[in-house]
Amino acid sequence: MLADSPPSAAHPARKFPQFAAVAAPKRSPGAPPMKLLWREGASLAYIKLTASLAKAVPLGVHGGGQKIVVLPGFMASDRSTARLRQCLSASGFDVHGWGMGFNRGLNEDTIAHLRLLVEPLAADGPVTLVGWSLGGLLAREYAKCHSEHVAKVITLGSPFSGCPRANNVWRLYEFVAGYKVDSPPMAVTLHEKPPVPTIAFWSSRDGVIGQNAARGMPGESDQRIELDCGHMAFIADKKAFRKIAAAILG
Repeated sequence: MLADSPPSAAHPARKFPQFAAVAAPKRSPGAPPMKLLWREGASLAYIKLTASLAKAVPLGVHGGGQKIVVLPGFMASDRSTARLRQCLSASGFDVHGWGMGFNRGLNEDTIAHLRLLVEPLAADGPVTLVGWSLGGLLAREYAKCHSEHVAKVITLGSPFSGCPRANNVWRLYEFVAGYKVDSPPMAVTLHEKPPVPTIAFWSSRDGVIGQNAARGMPGESDQRIELDCGHMAFIADKKAFRKIAAAILG
């Protein structure tokens, strides 16, 4: 406390212990270097702008009406994945957002709501789930429970492997979700591969999720593909979009 501070002016971290946990600067083992995280923050405004306003770009494939559901990342909504969905739609895919507002964590209610969306879409054939970050964890867990609805799972910088703290947002996640990252409110084995074709996109430039956590170990996915972009660019970069579209059809 500063010498000229009044005795009643407690530091926010003392009054609200959870504040200290969220704001703690210490980096967890396996998490990306902080310089990469700062780059993610610097690019956020541009990513938001392109996600909302940029025009669709050709992806060099035709989806043939294949059904896709795109799941947003932590504390993100369908607005964040708008450009990815727009580009996939313009390339002939039948694309759907998740329609559940902000993604606040992995729990049974979210999986149940996801079933209400996916099951009707899968009435005439299984759909592909594309999940960015936390959305990829939801896609993997949904496919484990309802593999009959899912043709393929594609994760974009999703931390399904290794330590759940190998990222730079786990403290914030615990604060928002209301549970410890290693004690989720439902039975999960995150590294276990779903019983459907599963592709993991990862990047060594990711400033949010540790590259090993998103790449995974052999056997935890069917294919691991590296992208040359940051975490936010998974859902904004046209080069990434082309590789994602090719993986959906591959």
